[in-house]
Amino acid sequence: MNYAQLSQLIQDYTESTEQSFVANIPNFVQLAEERIYNTVQIPALRKNVTGTMTQGFQYFSLPSDWLSTFSLAVIDPTTGEYEYLLNKDVNYIRAAYPPPNSLGKPAYYAIWNNASMILGPTPNANYTAELHYFYYPPSIVTNSTSWLGDNFETVLLYGSLREAYTYLKGEGDMMQNYDTKYQEALALLKRLGDGLDRQDAYRSGQVRVQVT
Repeated sequence: MNYAQLSQLIQDYTESTEQSFVANIPNFVQLAEERIYNTVQIPALRKNVTGTMTQGFQYFSLPSDWLSTFSLAVIDPTTGEYEYLLNKDVNYIRAAYPPPNSLGKPAYYAIWNNASMILGPTPNANYTAELHYFYYPPSIVTNSTSWLGDNFETVLLYGSLREAYTYLKGEGDMMQNYDTKYQEALALLKRLGDGLDRQDAYRSGQVRVQVT
């Protein structure tokens, strides 16, 4: 299902083609997407990039679309092996490596702010690093298609209808019906994203539900 089809379905289900309602359909869809993305960790929310940890510089820049980190690895320049850093608090790194010029291969990281991490110890050379992180993928509103629209159109449709019907101040029984349909579709998506896709997860800390 692409955005044009989704927009038409929202108008058909709500039986509303009023100008201001139609103009707000992109907002309904994007609110639904954000709610879904913060409820289930689907593969489409993962992204990885490579960057450089700079010698003598304690901070590592984050991508502008970064929301949270799955993993950060230093790539050994000789062997090409990946060495994964452990996540710590800023106060741990400050206490463990008090002078910023405590140099070595980084073994720990902490979130400094929304634009950078702090490393411990400070890199003693320029290292290539791979960051695997959580982000919001492009909306179906702007891209016309999306992973949700292609694979789980029901959760996107009923999530958007919940937002649309709230805007219309619709009847309570219909709102409850849309919410029930949304929760049913969300449960199926959660079984995939937080269940089947997590059965072989190497590290703990990821959302994981039991599946049968």
